[in-house]
Amino acid sequence: MMLYALSMTDTELIEACIANDRLAQKALYDKYSRAMYTTAYRMTNDFELAEDVLQEAFIKVFRHLAGFRQEATLGAWIKTIVVRTALSHIKKGIRTESLEAHHTQELLDWGQHLDAEYLEKAIQQLPEGYRAVFVLIEVEGYSHKEVADMLNISIGTSKSQLFHAKKRLRAYIQQEKDNQ
Repeated sequence: MMLYALSMTDTELIEACIANDRLAQKALYDKYSRAMYTTAYRMTNDFELAEDVLQEAFIKVFRHLAGFRQEATLGAWIKTIVVRTALSHIKKGIRTESLEAHHTQELLDWGQHLDAEYLEKAIQQLPEGYRAVFVLIEVEGYSHKEVADMLNISIGTSKSQLFHAKKRLRAYIQQEKDNQ
């Protein structure tokens, strides 16, 4: 089955999926699911919820694949669907418990030595909006324009939420440092 996917371009894979070719659909899922699960987990902070988001997002992918205009890469388009699906779950009031900690370069540039547990704890303290913008920009590498489009907010709001997220993280890290 993997040979099947390797021999096809994304455009051919999309066309085969639209034609309900089950092998192509499996190949597309296999190609992108691991990276998309990671994104879903980073957004939801919950392993099981990330699985639900992944499944729901891929259902949306297959339903709307015919409308994919190829203005971005297929992976970027799928990731946008995953992020929006995760945000939809978060907005419904689904609370989560843990976030995979990531050492972003900016946090490291603050001169703090942060271990994964310490950083995870700090990020968990952020309100949902701040956390979503922080994760999308600092962990996932999206631009403010892309985040604004994904979250249906202005670029200014994205910048403001990132600024306040970083400010809160700095305060939390300083407080923890002072308590040691």
